[in-house]
Amino acid sequence: MTTTPYTILASAGCLPERTVTNDDLAARMDTSDEWIRQRTGIRTRHIAGPAETTSTLCTTVAQQLLAQAGISADQLSYILVATMSPDYATPATAAQVQGRIGARHAVAFDLSAACSGFVYSLHVMQRLLAGSEKRYGLVLGGEVLSRLVDWHDRSTAVLFGDGAGGVLVSNRGPGAYLGADLRTLGDQGDALTARQLAAGDDPQAAYLHMNGRRVYSFAVREVPRSLTQAVANAGLTLAQVDHFCLHQANARIVAQVAKDLDQPASKFPLNIAQVGNTAAASEPLLLAENIANGTIQRGDVVACCGFGGGLTVGTVVLRY
Repeated sequence: MTTTPYTILASAGCLPERTVTNDDLAARMDTSDEWIRQRTGIRTRHIAGPAETTSTLCTTVAQQLLAQAGISADQLSYILVATMSPDYATPATAAQVQGRIGARHAVAFDLSAACSGFVYSLHVMQRLLAGSEKRYGLVLGGEVLSRLVDWHDRSTAVLFGDGAGGVLVSNRGPGAYLGADLRTLGDQGDALTARQLAAGDDPQAAYLHMNGRRVYSFAVREVPRSLTQAVANAGLTLAQVDHFCLHQANARIVAQVAKDLDQPASKFPLNIAQVGNTAAASEPLLLAENIANGTIQRGDVVACCGFGGGLTVGTVVLRY
């Protein structure tokens, strides 16, 4: 095992003010609270208002992270934002955050890997920060998926929520990057799509479309494989991992992964009931919540795993 210094100095999340319950959705489409809870584990989700965008949510998180860590924006070397729902095609969401917080010396760019985006970004940031000079970087995941969803389609509308989360990391400190496993299955990408419209296209084509059964099968097959491989690459056993922070796509997927790995469910924290599927914001929101409530302690080994559009899957193993 090659251990690389890589420390999470701060973690934070930001959710839109508006909360939409399952009963709220049942009032506008053919569904019910019971149907949604049994199939997904979701009870509520947060939906962005007119003034809330991916960039504003990510900026709030960035400001929280700097305040927590006592780091000035001028000290940042890099800002990465994982998102599949940016405000614009250009400028990048990360560039907007950089400008708003005054991080004049930071290189900023977005990474698009859907629900694996935050984990992929953790991996990329570790590479960017490598070297003898002390450096700091922001790794953010932010989404406003409510603007990609057809609110008359219960197969997708009940699943997704908006939000942002992130971490401030350094190549110094007590934490460490222990190992990873990243994989892209581009030949299966048509199972989950959201595309820009061309002239003459049906407006419905712009919405997020998902083959739920194919994505579920992909997840329960590939997530255990990725976790097992990443932990092996870290020179550890699954039993030595203290927390498995999985993308919150479906509570049943998380339960099945825990069963397949023969690990206790208590190692797999959940917040999907409150926030739904927030794609690239999912893992950082879960991390921030469990660090704040003391579940994740300094020295703990944490495996973060994202999976989704692309199709993509990725796991990064860290010592917090």
